[in-house]
Amino acid sequence: MSDRVLEEIAALKDEDWALREEAATLLGQFADPRAIHPLIEVLHDEDRAVREAATTALRKIGRAGLPALTLALEDPNANVQEAAISILKDFAEASTVEPLIKCLASANWILRMHAAKALGRIADERAVRPLIPLLMDPVKAVRVDTTEALARLGRAALESLLAALDHDHWMLRLHACEALGKMGGEEAIEPLCRLMLNDRDAAVRQDAAKALGGIGHPRALEALTVALKDLDVRPFAVEALGKLKDNGAVPTLIEIVTGRGRPANSRKVPSCGDESGEMYLEEMEVQEQAIGALADIGDERAIEPMIGALKDTRLRSAAAAALGRFGLRVADPLLAKMRSETDSNILYHARAILTSVGWRPRANMKAGI
Repeated sequence: MSDRVLEEIAALKDEDWALREEAATLLGQFADPRAIHPLIEVLHDEDRAVREAATTALRKIGRAGLPALTLALEDPNANVQEAAISILKDFAEASTVEPLIKCLASANWILRMHAAKALGRIADERAVRPLIPLLMDPVKAVRVDTTEALARLGRAALESLLAALDHDHWMLRLHACEALGKMGGEEAIEPLCRLMLNDRDAAVRQDAAKALGGIGHPRALEALTVALKDLDVRPFAVEALGKLKDNGAVPTLIEIVTGRGRPANSRKVPSCGDESGEMYLEEMEVQEQAIGALADIGDERAIEPMIGALKDTRLRSAAAAALGRFGLRVADPLLAKMRSETDSNILYHARAILTSVGWRPRANMKAGI
């Protein structure tokens, strides 16, 4: 009786690349551990399609290939290393931590990126210290996956990330903020508030505000309100205030929407796609974010000011979308305001809002909007 697995293993050495590719594909379907080492050898193949078929086959075989794939990380061939790490990132376990940590120092950014991702999935505290320097990696993809990995490590990484907030390099401070925001640790609130209000780099201050929004704790309310004075941070602080879901932020956000809270030093920026040369206040973007933040909080005090924002053509779309999120609570105040409205565009948006929240006129109601 023939052994199909052995037959296809032999076919991996055929002169015809198409037959080698087909053999690798079939071995993946069989998922027989006997094919692991032959398939890893095929990762040296000069044909990319054959290598990809072997990689897919090894992924289908799964955890049985972990020991051999871990050894393949030491192979001098970059194709072999990259294929091995791309599989390990999905199946890695505690036994692979040390080899993966070694990959963090590789000159190959693909190895560093996948190793960081794998270590985040394993969540072994041994990875914290070697991961921290990769927050300054020259390749953005590596920094992104490292940030995610440290966030997934949770409390094991907390102390190191808090220490990174005081590092001299702005990029390390910035990505430490991101990781802390994704992690959600309340211990980071005060240090992040301090950084948001005092860091010399605007990008770091912005990311500290975003992180505070990610944590979403009311203890950040006072600092975020103060940060509204920083024009570089202001849009991010407004968005974060919405994520706090704290009713205490509502009066401040309403002032922004109505324009009463506009800073005296608001900057003007060119409008995208407008060739007239007219400059628009940067604050208008902040007003749109404040409208969204008020919708996130859901306090009914925001309904009247947002109905008022329908009169501003530049805020109308954002206000209409936000009002729809209040559901039927918006119906009565909106109907009351629209009885005296004559602008057909505003009336159109009002009808759309009422329809979206499921409002229907009563049978005895007079024709109106």
